[in-house]
Amino acid sequence: MITVFDCSLISMPKISDPRGNISAVNNSTEIPFDIKRVFYLYDIPGGESRGAHAHKECHQFLVAASGAFEVLMDDGRTKRQVQLNRPYMGLHIPPGIWASEINFSSGAICLVLASQEYNEKDYIRDYNEFIRLKKP
Repeated sequence: MITVFDCSLISMPKISDPRGNISAVNNSTEIPFDIKRVFYLYDIPGGESRGAHAHKECHQFLVAASGAFEVLMDDGRTKRQVQLNRPYMGLHIPPGIWASEINFSSGAICLVLASQEYNEKDYIRDYNEFIRLKKP
């Protein structure tokens, strides 16, 4: 069974330059899956939340491309919270974890790399259903 401790913070390579830094993400190299979809959340009012769902099959990798936010993860038994605030650090969230992005700083950008194209059937949006599915 997947737990919140299977969610991992991953440091991406950072190439420093006086003109600015760069971090690259390659399929199945820096992150443990091939990327099929990229999207980002922005213009979120300070203190607001997003997410609050789980996936049946999709892996996600979240990066605070700008600003900061926290991710609250829940496996149905244990909760864990991490802050993302460095653009070269990301959080891998495997399927089966309820995740909420919370406490966005003003101007924050959340970059999401996903292992699947968008598929509404992959989402679990009702927390009570999530808990029912997690029970053995």
